[in-house]
Amino acid sequence: MTDAVGSIDMPDAQDEAPESKKTRKGGKRGKKGPLKRLALFYREIVAELRKVVWPSRNQLTTYTTVVIIFVVIMIGLVTVIDYGLSNAAKYVFG
Repeated sequence: MTDAVGSIDMPDAQDEAPESKKTRKGGKRGKKGPLKRLALFYREIVAELRKVVWPSRNQLTTYTTVVIIFVVIMIGLVTVIDYGLSNAAKYVFG
């Protein structure tokens, strides 16, 4: 029985992996020594950091203010919940 792709008994040619070709671990990096790999790693880090869009001073101030306000609100919320649960535990357990 055949369909548009191929037959059930015979898999497509692209599904079969070539067995004659051996794959090697590491690729091109497998040949280099540890110092060259380390240097490549740092070059890639610098290249990625150049792609980063850094916030302006105004944006940084705004973001910092928002985070500090959020943290203060969360501290207040946790304090109120802790105080309430503490009093409830004292009421229940004496």
